[in-house]
Amino acid sequence: MAAKKSKKKAKTPSNLIAKNRQATYEYFVEERFEAGLVLEGWEVKSLRAGRAQITESYVFIKRGEAWLSGAHISPLLSASTHINPDNIRIKKLLLHKHELSKLIGAVERKGYTLVALAMYWVKGRAKLEIGLAKGKQLHDKRATSKERDWQREKSRMLKHP
Repeated sequence: MAAKKSKKKAKTPSNLIAKNRQATYEYFVEERFEAGLVLEGWEVKSLRAGRAQITESYVFIKRGEAWLSGAHISPLLSASTHINPDNIRIKKLLLHKHELSKLIGAVERKGYTLVALAMYWVKGRAKLEIGLAKGKQLHDKRATSKERDWQREKSRMLKHP
């Protein structure tokens, strides 16, 4: 009898396109949402090449729709000649109605901020993880860095007794 072949896929390096590490330092992220992105063809090719940056990006809500602003996707040199690529084009985010209504309520009534946390691939589609966040004060940032330093020191002490 023939041996069964495993259905495991070959390991990919990472599905992560870009990550906003500064967001967790600047904000308390209370809830996370996954949103789809409306992209143009040249943007998808650039994302596959890993040419995206979301550190300065933010999400805003206008007319009941969510939009991503400030995300920088640099075009490839081989982009089409008849298309004029815009690096920081505002992109529409695809969310369910109940998620949008929850975000609108939190942003407008409770004073939360929407922050782009990570961009990654899911089944060949680009997704954006956005966080419902509150800003940190300076003393909160100091406490965060102090805790991170303590965890690092603790792991060093456990590693080398």
